[in-house]
Amino acid sequence: MIAIGERPIKVKFILPSLKEASDPHWRPIKYSLFPPLGLATLAAYLKSDDHAVIVDEHVQSLTLDDEPDLVVIQVYITNAYRAYRIADHYRRQGAFVCLGGLHVTSLPQEAAPHADAIFLGPGEQTFPSFLVDFRVGRPERVYTSTTGRTLDRIPPIRRDLISRASYLVPNSIVVTRGCPQHCDFCYKDAFFQGGKGFYTQRVDDALSEIDRLPGRHLYFLDDHLLGDRRFSESLFAGMKGMKRLFQGATTVDAILRGDLIERAAEAGLRSIFVGFETLTPGNLRRSNKRQNLGRDYKAVTDRLHSLGIMINGSFVFGMDDDGEDVFRRTVDWAVEHGITTATFHIQTPYPGTLLHARMVREGRMLTQDWNLYDTRHVVYQPARLSPATLKTGYDWAYEEFYRWKSITQASLYHGSFKHQAKHFFYAAGWKKFEPVWDLIIRARQLTRVTPMLEGVLSRVTGSKPKSPQQSDIQLLPILQPEAFANTSCAEASH
Repeated sequence: MIAIGERPIKVKFILPSLKEASDPHWRPIKYSLFPPLGLATLAAYLKSDDHAVIVDEHVQSLTLDDEPDLVVIQVYITNAYRAYRIADHYRRQGAFVCLGGLHVTSLPQEAAPHADAIFLGPGEQTFPSFLVDFRVGRPERVYTSTTGRTLDRIPPIRRDLISRASYLVPNSIVVTRGCPQHCDFCYKDAFFQGGKGFYTQRVDDALSEIDRLPGRHLYFLDDHLLGDRRFSESLFAGMKGMKRLFQGATTVDAILRGDLIERAAEAGLRSIFVGFETLTPGNLRRSNKRQNLGRDYKAVTDRLHSLGIMINGSFVFGMDDDGEDVFRRTVDWAVEHGITTATFHIQTPYPGTLLHARMVREGRMLTQDWNLYDTRHVVYQPARLSPATLKTGYDWAYEEFYRWKSITQASLYHGSFKHQAKHFFYAAGWKKFEPVWDLIIRARQLTRVTPMLEGVLSRVTGSKPKSPQQSDIQLLPILQPEAFANTSCAEASH
């Protein structure tokens, strides 16, 4: 290739739409939550006179008649085919095309024919090296992240390239990379192999990034916000005076251990994504989710409820010990323990994971159509269920958990009317008002909903779970028609 030299380069960063965008059950609000921070992070390594754009195909139209020098595409498993088509187009047009992301790292041999360069693993160290090579006309075909991974003094994310009005949570942020846990079904071990699997920013850098964000609400997209106690303690101490309201994700054992979750609540944590995954110990052992083994899930929910922290519980169906009763047992447990919102998944053996390797050895994989690897389709042979039963049970679980009756019953778990109302409106707003969300998205008015979200996330503390007899007393006020008419709040979850 001809060296770019010192002239400014035109760079187009693309997040292709996931296959789900064409699915009849597509929920626009789910993919209008967070901007593509990974691409905005890479854009920060460009020179000040380079010209960059970010196109997130979930919220923007992608035009293909331009002529960038460099195209950088982020590839997930369910947007892989779309990503390859876009890459092939731009290569025919003469652009230099880079592919990276989880799927590229898992299957580099599949991605390589569609790219001029591929990136394996995180890009904070490899992308700057590539830019140097690209400018002098000698780029490598493969850039692999191994040693030297760090987030120290990385440049500020290019938030100026993000269309804030297109997202419900433009104030999303990532202050760590990876996860200290090693679950067999998770992509992350493959993505971070060859180097550090979990590391953090400097606390002062994280606080500076938070300080740049307007408003009060934040969403930490880290896989495990409480994964490094010293870092998290310092982060929450620094946030205490900021009057922020934030959401994030953590693990069962981190919630039960020490007082870190209390420190998070004092700093403004109001909602947390928790990977319960399964109620069956055998499934936990088989998937190497040791951080959940022997843990009292009820103690987790009670502790979070006492701190006024809403719970987005994650549950996986189709593990090897799951029988036909798993759907009812899981939904009943979630409702009875006041889980605010639930994210259900069909177990999906992603390429590059230990789970996938085991399923291949056992001859249980049914398809390699990546469009179906969205945790809503069955792509393997379950041990104790038919694929049809697993799919039907998964669909039933979502429908059952988000029925008006279930939302109301789960909200009554809390000990105060304010906490009950907060739960009810948050859960109902997330699932029961799709036409309203679609209208807001089309009008590009999502940022106007932020004050409502902040209001719902206001702190509720000190409420204890009520007995069934006590809960029945509060049933009528919550079921007033006015409550349904005025519900319009959203959950910013994974």
